[in-house]
Amino acid sequence: MEGPFVGTHRDIASRRTLALVGPSAAGKTSLAEALLWKAGAVGAPGSVEKGSTVSDHDPLEKRALRSLNTTLLHFEHRGITTHLIDTPGAPDFLGQSLPALEAVETAAVVINAAAGIEPMARRMMEWAKQRERDRIIIVNKIDAQGVNLQALVADIQAAFGRECLPLNLPSQKGERVLDCFWKMKDEGPPPDFSSVEQAHRALVEQVVEVDAAFVERYLNDGDVDPAELHAPLEQALREGHLVPICFVSARTGAGVPELLDVIERLLPDPTESNPPAFLEGEGDAATPVQAVVDPDKHVLAHVFKVTQDPYVGKMGVFRVHQGTITRDSQLYVGDGRRPFKVGHLFMLQGKELKEVEKAVPGDLCAIAKVEELHFDAVLHDAAEDARIHLKPLEFPVAVHGLAIAPKRRGDEQRLHDILQKLVSEDPCLRVEHVATTNETVVYGLGELHLRTLLERLTEVHNCQVDTRPPRIAYRETVTAPAEGHHRHKKQTGGAGQFGEVFLRIEPLPRGSGFQFADEVKGGAIPHNFMPAVEKGVRQAMEEGVLAGYPVVDLKCIVYDGKHHAVDSKEIAFIQAGKKALIAAVQAARPCVLEPIVNVEIAAPEHNMGDITGDLASRRGHVSGTRSDSPGALTVLAQAPLSELSSYQSRLNSLTGGQGRYAIAFSHYEQVPPAVQAQLASQYKLKDEG
Repeated sequence: MEGPFVGTHRDIASRRTLALVGPSAAGKTSLAEALLWKAGAVGAPGSVEKGSTVSDHDPLEKRALRSLNTTLLHFEHRGITTHLIDTPGAPDFLGQSLPALEAVETAAVVINAAAGIEPMARRMMEWAKQRERDRIIIVNKIDAQGVNLQALVADIQAAFGRECLPLNLPSQKGERVLDCFWKMKDEGPPPDFSSVEQAHRALVEQVVEVDAAFVERYLNDGDVDPAELHAPLEQALREGHLVPICFVSARTGAGVPELLDVIERLLPDPTESNPPAFLEGEGDAATPVQAVVDPDKHVLAHVFKVTQDPYVGKMGVFRVHQGTITRDSQLYVGDGRRPFKVGHLFMLQGKELKEVEKAVPGDLCAIAKVEELHFDAVLHDAAEDARIHLKPLEFPVAVHGLAIAPKRRGDEQRLHDILQKLVSEDPCLRVEHVATTNETVVYGLGELHLRTLLERLTEVHNCQVDTRPPRIAYRETVTAPAEGHHRHKKQTGGAGQFGEVFLRIEPLPRGSGFQFADEVKGGAIPHNFMPAVEKGVRQAMEEGVLAGYPVVDLKCIVYDGKHHAVDSKEIAFIQAGKKALIAAVQAARPCVLEPIVNVEIAAPEHNMGDITGDLASRRGHVSGTRSDSPGALTVLAQAPLSELSSYQSRLNSLTGGQGRYAIAFSHYEQVPPAVQAQLASQYKLKDEG
């Protein structure tokens, strides 16, 4: 199928790229459908409820009635080609939505007029600001019953600044939208609040502030022709000096033609936006690299999305920042030394792949069947660009864990391979094998995130799994010196087994590990049997004594024993060393240690009392707070890992969904006596069973 660029050369200034971001249920997918329809890219707008949208084409999305992945769309209208990215709105899928900001000039934050400013809208506004994207606010569902759009504008300005100004105004209770930038005076039906003249004046005054010459003209003449304001408008958008507000109803189509006009006439093309944050080198020595929006320069592009399509294979979706990529281009992936040849170049329209001849700066395209491609990879065609990379995105830390194992024995490697593919698609998923508990644990941003992962495993990859909460990696240690002794004697006819071990143990400082010493005199235990004694000691430590967890931080000194010239064997000394160690630990006032983690909890300031009180009930200790943004604080604390199971759900309850947290291991600490008694009792019952 031919794409829109085949056989033509479009000017880069005719490209627009924007990502629809914001909370779930704001109507981003429906708005994307309305834009496609009004631009003539589809015959009729699809419906999320009917599962007929171009964007939500995944069977899991159709069933969930929500976006779970970023989807690329495009349309042409009045000679302008717009690349549109529809993103999921749930915080669990930030690994999908955040990378979209790197691929576009404009972040379009969609707000549900009925719900107001939700946490995800705040986050996306802040992240887009940090990455220096142009921002526009789209207020959707303006026809909903009981909405107060004037109050919502006031809330937006209070939350994000006075630079947020209406670019158009709703009229006739949201049935129409009136332009306020090109039109200077009220004509026709009045707006539902304010006036066209007042909104126009506020916009012009805000724009001209970035250019002293226009300020002087405005003060002298009283107004400036909007046609002359393109350059200062783009500067105001780049600098965040202006954040336009547009009103639409994706359901009725009100405001959608006006939004198309805004995209085409006012939003930046690739030459008018802030450049991507490319760096050369690593760490503190990294230096900025300026990408030049020129199709004749050498290639610089970056992969912002990876998919594993069962039919197409691995596919990397990328944004071209510099140069031109064509079929048959030779490209390098990052610091890879072997180039690959571009066999096919695709533009995506939902699930449809449209082959194109070339991609120039501002284009979003895809390459398939190149195994070296990975998220955040830089594509280039010059060896000297091997050390160029994008400034890393700061993703939330995945701390919601689930232990996972295949239902069918022998499927371990297959499960591992599938998980690696899924992790390659989402930078906020991670998988690790926890050696201390012998578990494979997958970590995500929340319950929805992991539930979707499990659905993909079973429904897409036909891999049936068992899951359970991950085991806490408790440890055991001793708090006093003690001695242990065991004689292993077994006679079954013929040669028997004999070995006897005397040892003592001493506690070591936390984190010291294990030390083994041989202080046997006179050959009571021959040197060739000492490795067997140590092996038995280590086996006992790995299996645990008090509650079935590994024993750590002790020194074991073997100081005496006995052997038999005929019956002594390695197996005898293994058993003697093991049983002697168990006896010593039981006499050394053993205790259970639990992992303590550093916790950072970011939430609105007014929720701090509830959060600190809840942490105290979880045996947590608050060490301080810091202010990251107005109205928000981050609590710094330490707490037992065992007390933070499903903590995100509790945090959502305390903060109305506005809180996030991250954890990092700190140290091990002795559990309270009641917890130790419970763990020891559970181990005893299991052992007896």
